[in-house]
Amino acid sequence: MLTSKTEIDIKIDLGDIYREIGYDSGARPQSRVRSIVDEYIERVNDLIEPAYYYVIKNVEVVDGSSVLIGNNVVFKSDVVARLLKRCTKVAVSIVTIGGYLEGTARRLAKDGNMLQASILDAIGSQAVHKVAESVQNEIRRIARGEGLMASKRYSPGYCDWDIAQQLLVFRALGRKTTPVRLTDRCLMIPSKSISGIIGLGPRGSGVDQYNPCGTCSKVNCVGREVPV
Repeated sequence: MLTSKTEIDIKIDLGDIYREIGYDSGARPQSRVRSIVDEYIERVNDLIEPAYYYVIKNVEVVDGSSVLIGNNVVFKSDVVARLLKRCTKVAVSIVTIGGYLEGTARRLAKDGNMLQASILDAIGSQAVHKVAESVQNEIRRIARGEGLMASKRYSPGYCDWDIAQQLLVFRALGRKTTPVRLTDRCLMIPSKSISGIIGLGPRGSGVDQYNPCGTCSKVNCVGREVPV
C-alpha cells in the first residue's frame, strides 16, 4: 500500500545554511547575507510544498547482486544486495519540496541576483533533506512496531547502484502516484527531490549498522563515512 504525506513543518538550521553557502563553522557572515538568509528561512514554509511517498514491500529473493522485491521489481547492485540480504522488507520512497522554490531561484539567477539565488538553493537542499529525515523517522517507527530494525537510506547513484535504476524505484511506487517525474537521463523533476530505499530486518541482523563504506576502497568519495 502506498502511503503519502504532505503536512510537514520544516525547520531549517541557520548554521547548516551558512555552511552550505561556503562559510566555515563559527564564521559570522556579512549583515546583508544574514538578512537574506533570515528572511528566506522565515518564509521557507511558504516557498516549499513538502511531500513524501513510500511503500513497504517484501524482500523476496537475493541472488548475487540482484534483489527481487514484491513480485515485479529487481534491483541490481552489490551494495543493495548485501544490505537487503539481511532484510525481510524494504521501504521504497520519494520525497520532494515541489518546484516553486527552485523556480524562484532560477528567476533570481536569471535576473542577476546570484547571492539570493544561491541562498535559496541552499535552503531548498536543506529542506528536502529534512523531508527525507521525516520519512526515515516514520519508517523507523513502523519497523520498531514490527520488531524490526531500519537501515540508513540508500539512493540510486550511491556506490554501485546505477542512477538508471531510478526507473525501478518509480515502478515500485507506481509512476503516477507522485508529483515527481523522471527525465530521459533518470534525473528527478523537481530537482529538490530524493528517492531511495530503507531496509527493514530483524534485531541482531546488523541492518541498522550496515555501511557499504567499510567494504569500498574508493578514496575520493564525498559520501564516505568510514576512512580507508
